[in-house]
Amino acid sequence: MDSPMCLVENADGELHVVPGAIRYLMGLNQQVVVVAVVGLYRTGKSYLMNKLAGKRQGFALGATIQSKTKGIWMWCVPHPEKRDHTLVLLDTEGLGDVEKGDSKNDAWIFSLAILLSSTLVYNSRGTIDNQAVENLQYVSELTERIKVNSSSASSHDDEEGGDAQFVQFFPNFVWTIRDFTLLLEIDGRNVTEDEYLEHSLELRKGGGKKNLMYNLPRECIRNYFPSRKCFVFPTPTTPANMPHLDSMDEADLCGSFRKVADTFCRFIFQESRTKTVKGGHKVTGRMLGHLVKTYVETIAKGSVPCLENAVLAMAQIENQAAVVEGQAVYQRGMEEVKALFPVAMGQISAHHLRSDHQATQAFMKRSFKDENGDFLKALAVAIAKHYADLLIQNEDASEKKCAALLEKLSVPMAQKIKEGIYATPGGYELYCSHHDNMVAQYRAEPDKGVRAEEILEQFLRDKSLEKNSILQADKKLTENEKKIHEEQEKRALAEQAVKMEAEKQHQLEKLIQEKERSHQEGICQLETKMVQEAKEKQHELERALDSKLREQEKLMAKGFTEKEAAMKEEIQSLREEEAKREEKEEQSRNFRAIAQGVMESVSNSLGHYFNYKKAREQRKALVFKEKVKFNLKSGAVGNIPDKEGMTLKQDKTATPKLETGAVGNSKDTTLPKVNTGTTDKSPGSEV
Repeated sequence: MDSPMCLVENADGELHVVPGAIRYLMGLNQQVVVVAVVGLYRTGKSYLMNKLAGKRQGFALGATIQSKTKGIWMWCVPHPEKRDHTLVLLDTEGLGDVEKGDSKNDAWIFSLAILLSSTLVYNSRGTIDNQAVENLQYVSELTERIKVNSSSASSHDDEEGGDAQFVQFFPNFVWTIRDFTLLLEIDGRNVTEDEYLEHSLELRKGGGKKNLMYNLPRECIRNYFPSRKCFVFPTPTTPANMPHLDSMDEADLCGSFRKVADTFCRFIFQESRTKTVKGGHKVTGRMLGHLVKTYVETIAKGSVPCLENAVLAMAQIENQAAVVEGQAVYQRGMEEVKALFPVAMGQISAHHLRSDHQATQAFMKRSFKDENGDFLKALAVAIAKHYADLLIQNEDASEKKCAALLEKLSVPMAQKIKEGIYATPGGYELYCSHHDNMVAQYRAEPDKGVRAEEILEQFLRDKSLEKNSILQADKKLTENEKKIHEEQEKRALAEQAVKMEAEKQHQLEKLIQEKERSHQEGICQLETKMVQEAKEKQHELERALDSKLREQEKLMAKGFTEKEAAMKEEIQSLREEEAKREEKEEQSRNFRAIAQGVMESVSNSLGHYFNYKKAREQRKALVFKEKVKFNLKSGAVGNIPDKEGMTLKQDKTATPKLETGAVGNSKDTTLPKVNTGTTDKSPGSEV
């Protein structure tokens, strides 16, 4: 992004997303580090954002008493130190603008900055005095403007663990003080900037309304933000040059100012973490776009943004998109093998397994909170259906190629039959020689696909009528010799039937192997995904616990026993939440059950492929039966002309019996069981 663009427009006190900015975010697939700056208007917020962007100009600085930034402006730049991350800088409208005079509108701007950022920079001028802290009044209103859980969660849980829950998703807090002219000393002792901040946020002991009001914003900052950091900036140049700050060379600025600015930038680049949402899920630019749209639309409706609802809505959108993306990856992966149809089962199987793995990986990378595996199941079903269609297309291509090849190879023999070449004594032997040579040529042809043996078996059965007619008409052979040849033909047909069944069995075994391999890979990928999500949640809780424990230690050191007791309750609440989470994780981590459900859906989706095969077998049997009936009635196949123009009649006693086997079942669409035993007791029938 070359320059900033408005992300959230603030017009007449109403907030609206800017479609162009949302479209930009939707196209950003990298994870994001989001830094938002808030503070009173005309305090130099935009300068800090330009500095982080590494540009002298970008966000409007302005040189008058009027606020330049309206709404929330966004600038996306490559992260200087985190590879494959985008740094998203959010410059917000100045708080307390006298021309606007709407504190409610300010509060929503402040809330959005917190909801969207991973680091919140609060910019002020002068010193951290009571007025500066009170200007952070919006912090104390956050519980009214942000909900952690949906309305389905109990109000008791919200009340008891509210602060603890906020600290899990709130950004890190950085207070930048501009034009600081005091010495960093407390009670005559030099202190660091961070110590100065902690001193300014110390609580007062005792009751009373005055102390309560004094402590409220300080308690909120201490309780809500997991970490705090402070930077004090001296005046960058003379008062006369301040209006021209954006056009001045860095070398013309005060050396001490440049040093603090560089330290500030290094800290932001190194310490600002990737934006996460409730549950510890890392956010991409696309996901950030969903969040902005959800939050702003919720506020525009007069409702309070809810973290849980926003994450669930985003998960629904992202998971659906992950299914579509996975399908696209699979289909692209299968295009190469599809262009080669017909191919062997091993070839299409290898492409399927590789593409299925890549598709699942793409899905896992994008999806989150698919706790029951519903979206993974949807992807698996879509892939299985597409694969089933490809299997059918491959079989049809194989049938078409094999049938065309056999038709081409049988043309010379058909011509010889017309010429009566085989209708002479010894013609059967000549026919068998030509027939065997034709079959050999057929077998030598490469890349016939998965139905090579089946189409040949069908062809040989059709030709058996013709072959038997020539056998019976051959006057050179004795009746005993004819019977021997008939038995040989039956054995040859039986052997070919066995080869056909072996071809089918091989395909079936491949499908079953694919199913098992996909099952195991599914378990592995699902387990990896769920373990990673559990780690993210664990890290989120540990960060919150660490923050609370550090705060408890500080309260103990200052003697705030009452506050310490409240802090203990929050820590206990967090630990109970962790225990509940672990219990829930154990229940939901039944990887095998989820993967098994996915595989069952895959089997059901492959059912129409097996039903297709069954219907084809039944159709083939019916066609062959009708053909036999027609030939026996008309003698169309068996009328072989002899040299004198006479016809030799087909022997109607030699009709071969067709054996068909249906694969799959219209009611049971799971993969059929593999039969590894013998299917025929005739010679050569072992599979």
